[in-house]
Order: sequence, then structure tokens, then C-alpha cells
Amino acid sequence: MSAPTTTTDTAPMTHRQTLEALSGLLLVLFVAMLSSTVVSIALPQIMGALNGSQTQYTWVVTATLLTATASTPIWGKLADLFSKKALIQVSIVIFVLSSAAAGLSQSAGQLIAARAVQGIGVGGLQALVQVAIAAMIPPRERGRYNGYLGGVMALATVGGPLLGGLIVDTSWLGWRWCFYVGVPFAVVALGLLQLTLRLPVFRRDDVKIDYLGATLIAAGVSLLLVWISFVDSSFAWASWQTGVMLGGSLLLLALAVWVESRAAEPIVPLSIVRERTTALAILGSLAVGMAMFGGAVFLGQYFQIGRGYSPTEAGLLTIPMMAGVLASSIIAGRMITRSGKIKPFIVVGAVILVAGFALLSTIDHKTPLLFVGVAMFTVGVGVGMVMQNLVLAVQNTVALKDIGAASSSVAFFRSLGGTIGVSVLGAVLAHRVTAQITHDFAAAGIPTSGGGGGRSSLDLGALPPVVQDIVRAAYGDATGHIFLISAVIAVIGIIAAVLLKPVTLRSSLDLPAELTSAAVAADAIDGAPAFDEVTLEGTPRGGSTSR
Repeated sequence: MSAPTTTTDTAPMTHRQTLEALSGLLLVLFVAMLSSTVVSIALPQIMGALNGSQTQYTWVVTATLLTATASTPIWGKLADLFSKKALIQVSIVIFVLSSAAAGLSQSAGQLIAARAVQGIGVGGLQALVQVAIAAMIPPRERGRYNGYLGGVMALATVGGPLLGGLIVDTSWLGWRWCFYVGVPFAVVALGLLQLTLRLPVFRRDDVKIDYLGATLIAAGVSLLLVWISFVDSSFAWASWQTGVMLGGSLLLLALAVWVESRAAEPIVPLSIVRERTTALAILGSLAVGMAMFGGAVFLGQYFQIGRGYSPTEAGLLTIPMMAGVLASSIIAGRMITRSGKIKPFIVVGAVILVAGFALLSTIDHKTPLLFVGVAMFTVGVGVGMVMQNLVLAVQNTVALKDIGAASSSVAFFRSLGGTIGVSVLGAVLAHRVTAQITHDFAAAGIPTSGGGGGRSSLDLGALPPVVQDIVRAAYGDATGHIFLISAVIAVIGIIAAVLLKPVTLRSSLDLPAELTSAAVAADAIDGAPAFDEVTLEGTPRGGSTSR
């Protein structure tokens, strides 16, 4: 077994070189986030045009989150073994092709399928950008650059809904351009990355990817989400369908854990996951993901269906949340870089996040918009202080060679939490809306076809004014209930943040030499293959690794 070469003599990138490389990475992140935000505000219009139901509405979002979740750990493991730059470019190509397919969809089913493929590309982009930044910038300095990440997140999340609203409201464009609009950004990102990105490449002779573990994880999570989407509507909680789906899901996930514990190259390394900081960050990310994705995805629906605003107006009304993300991520990032401390910011952010969801839980279809805006801003501040910093806390505890697996593990569980959150809260929303509409229809003497909150309610333009009022009230009032659930879930994030070990962020890219040597020795004892050589992307094998 050859000993791994080190990169301790590699010259650090200057601030200018780092910013040049970040330009392509941030544009990639912008494209990935834009694909979700530009569609979210237009979904009521899209599903109305495609005659989609509330369940299909949820699955347009869930399908992307599901495949992104399942693919994230695979991308992370590949990033530890192959060229990060090439993997990012492959993710972009997948994203471009699936975006075009989504724009060409003729039914809700086709759209869901295209979005599922798109999630594979989005999962790669979101995970690999974090990995690439971690390979360039030491944890201590990364807080400052996380401010740039927060700015891009805010721009994509604010600009996405506005752009989506304008596209839908512009007759000569139409909703299909919500999917086409990200393509030119992606092409530009490809060019920028080719010119600017230079990252270490860890080359190994005997690479083994745990496809069985990845398949079991994806199958187990998928079956669980299918059960969540249809229980209590298509079949009862206590039924043979529940037994088969829930039992099958738990069995598949248990098998996945067993496979991961024995795989030579596990997709989710249990040794990393069991480490205290990583385990708590995963727990916090799972809770925050469930609360944030599960709650925020329905805000566009609340403003359009519950309050009667146009897609463009709904996009404008989401600005307070993104302003909170932008402000808190930049300010907290600079304070973290200055102090080297990260736990206080995560704890405070988690508390603020719960408070914001608690405020949103009180809204209905008549709540003053000023109150809704303040509540959304509070949620945004919490998200900006928690999301990226949980990943940073984990990256600070692992060696550079494991940065991909560690980062993607946190991203995996955050996406998993978001996927489950969207499915659970979407199912709760659909159930409450259906029950409320059915009740109000009966009280008003309006005959129903049993569809309630289903297919027709998402196309309000085709409904009589009296029926529109009932549907709007049902959606507006039910939305507050799902934010209450989000607040309860987010409390777990506070607990995880409080239990984090206080640390000072390291100023080096890799762990100190003595810890790295210990990790190498442990790998040798465990029989794990060592790295044969390390090169810099864009540098010939055996050439200089100087940046």
C-alpha cells in the first residue's frame, strides 16, 4: 500500500484567485437554487394548466428533493475520489437536459418525472459547491465566504419568485420558461468553471462505489414518502397498505445501514456520522430541513390561492424572508471569521427560526401582510445563521480527504428532512383543505364531487366567485397549521445546537499533522486503501501542485 502524499506545501490561493474560482461556483449554486424558487411561485399556475391535483403539486417539489437527497451522498463520495470540477460539470449537463424536458411536459406526471431527473443534477450542484469551497478555503476563513453564499442564496430566492411570477404573468412567455430560464446561466457557469476552478484531486487505484447502499437508501426513502403522500386519503392508517409500505421502508433502511457498516467505500460513512459534531449537525439539519423546506414551499401557494395575489405579487411578498437570509448570513459569517466561534451563532439562529415559525403559525387568510412579513423575516434570519454553519461545523472536524463524504452527509440529511417535511406537511395541508372545503360547501348548499381540495381547487379562474372565496379561505387558514408543525420540528434543531461541542475553527485547510497521521494509521489498520497521489485539477499527473 503506497503512502498518501500530502498537500501541506501547496501555496494558498490569494483572495483574488479565490474570488475568481468562487465566481463559477456561486453561479452554479445560483442556478441550482433558481430552479426551485422560480418554479415554486408559479406552481399554482402550472398545476392549473396541467390539471394537476394537490397531491401532484406536492410531488412536483418532492420528486426533485427526493432524487437530490438520494444522489447527494453519491456525489459526495465521488468528490473524494475523482475530479470535483468534472463532477460539477456533469451535474450541470444533467440539470440542463432535465430542465428542457420539464419545460416540454404535457402532463403533471411528465413534469414530475422530469423534475426527478433534475433533482439528480441539483443534488450534485448543491453538494459539490460546498465540497469545492471546503477544498479551497480553511474553516476559519470560510465564515467570511459564507456571506457570499448567503448573498447568492438570497438573490436566487428573492429573484426566483419574482422572475417566475413575471414569466407566468407575461402572456408571450408562459410557465414553460420557468424551466428554460436557468439554461443560459448553466452554460455560462460551465465556461467560468473551465477557466477558473483548480482543486486538489485525490487519485486512487481501486475505487469502489457503494451502489447497493445508495439503492437501498433511495428505495427506502421513496417508499416512505409514497406512504406519507397517500395514507389517510387513498387508504387508512391501519391497513395492509400501511403495513407493506411502512414495514418495507423500515426494512430497506435497516438493510442500508447494515450494508453501509460493511461496505469498503460506504456512501454514508458511519464512522463520520457517529462523530459527535457530525451526528448533532445531521440531527439539526434534518430538523431544519423539515421545517424550512416543508414550510416555505407552501408560501407561494398561500399568497396566490389563500390571499388572491398574482404570481408576481406573491414573489414580491416573499422578499422579507430572503432579506433575513441575506442579512444574517453575511453578518454572522463575518463575525464567525473574526471570532473563530461557531456554536453561539447556530444556537441563536435555531431559536430565532423556531420563533419565526411560531409567528407564521398564527396566520390565516385575513392576517395583515405586515405581520406576515415580519414573521417571514424572522424565519429568514434563523435560516441564514443555521444552514451553512452546520455544514461548516462538520467540515472543521474532518480531514480534507473526507470533506466530500462529511459535507454530503449533512446535505443528505438536510435534503431528506426537507423531502419528508414537504411530503408530510403537504399531506396535512391537502387533508385539512379537503375537509374544510367539503364542510363549507355543505354549509353553503354547494354540491361536491368529493374532490374538495383536489384537482379543481388549484385552477381558481374556472370556479364561480362563491366557490373561490371558500377555497381561498380553506388554503389561507390551513397554511398556519403547517407552520405550527414546522415550529415544533425546528425545536429539535435547538436541542442539537445546544449539545454541539464549543470549538475554535481551524485556520488550515486540513487537520493538524498529528491528527492527519493518526487518521492515516487508522485507515491502514482498517485495511482502507490509501491515496496513491494528489494532483491539482488542470495540472498534469506528476506535475507541480502549486496554485
